[in-house]
Amino acid sequence: MRLYDTARREIVPFEVGDVVTMYTCGITPYDATHVGHAAVYVTYDVLQRRLRDRGHETRCVRNITDVDDSILAKAAELGVHYLDLAAGEIARFDSDMDALGMLPAWSEPRATSAIADIRGFIGMVLDQGHAYEAGGAVYFDISTFEGFGQVSNLPRETMLEYAAERGGNVDDPHKRDPLDFVLWQPSAEGEPSWESLWGRGRPGWHIECSALALRELGTTIDLHGGGGDLIFPHHECEAAQSEAATGEPFVRHWMHQAMVRKDGEKMSKSLGNLEFVSDLRQRWDPRAIRLALVANHYRDSWEWNDEMMPAAAARLERWLGAGEGDGALDEVRVALDDDLDTPSAVAAIDAAVEQGSGVSVAALLLGVDVLDPPEPTLR
Repeated sequence: MRLYDTARREIVPFEVGDVVTMYTCGITPYDATHVGHAAVYVTYDVLQRRLRDRGHETRCVRNITDVDDSILAKAAELGVHYLDLAAGEIARFDSDMDALGMLPAWSEPRATSAIADIRGFIGMVLDQGHAYEAGGAVYFDISTFEGFGQVSNLPRETMLEYAAERGGNVDDPHKRDPLDFVLWQPSAEGEPSWESLWGRGRPGWHIECSALALRELGTTIDLHGGGGDLIFPHHECEAAQSEAATGEPFVRHWMHQAMVRKDGEKMSKSLGNLEFVSDLRQRWDPRAIRLALVANHYRDSWEWNDEMMPAAAARLERWLGAGEGDGALDEVRVALDDDLDTPSAVAAIDAAVEQGSGVSVAALLLGVDVLDPPEPTLR
């Protein structure tokens, strides 16, 4: 199997042992799952299916960020406790993932479950001389870590631009460098807080994933994934603080899903140009939703439009009519081993169906079970 590695900027052999450890950034549960989210998780689901088909055991950890600026702001807006908001959205997310046929996560830890781990991790970073205290917060000092930039390969000017756009607070007067990032911060009035050696407060954005990955999977993991918008600053900062703390490589292979667009812009909550999975499930078989997603390559940014679901539903009907069999299985395996080329895999199954072959085994490698009856649509 060969996969594109974000840090190395090329397609390289994905060389792993019998057990493959994976970490993919999960949801911040303050709104429903949209198809941009679903595209990310379908990608890593298909990857796991092929790895298991090749004889590996996969252990995929997907975190839940149940305390951060976004969820606290939404909870305050709605006048509800932030954990109550999280509980409702996690239930809706789980329902969507089950409907889409996702393999269960090996572990799905919540950020609030890791406060002790986070405090210990910050202590490790401080002990190694890579962080400093200022203004009641603890910051990572990027000047002490030569590898900062190894994941994104971005020039400093672009890093500053992205950090400003993506919650990096580059104007924080307590920072020694605008690109330094928060490990621990004082909580504002009304926000959750925990005791620490640096005062009551709460974790920064990036620290939870490092602490959870270390706790659940060990010092070095085989593959780390997420949406392409997380490459910088989130994954860059994760790699820096993790390697600063442990002195070991954090990730062997970085893999990122390109953005899904709608109305010409990246699908995002801030723009409101969203297509929610729960809404689509009211009208379409979830297997058709999944087919609409895997028809696009994970590294290509693509546009969601109104023609996608009718086309995917028609494709599903053809596959259902083909029935049981292993038609196109070899071709699908070859396609998935070639940088997870799901469009070629879909095309191979289409061709086998045209020739009258059953395709149930190959379709299941893409997570589409053509032998089970459809799930009732939501009402």
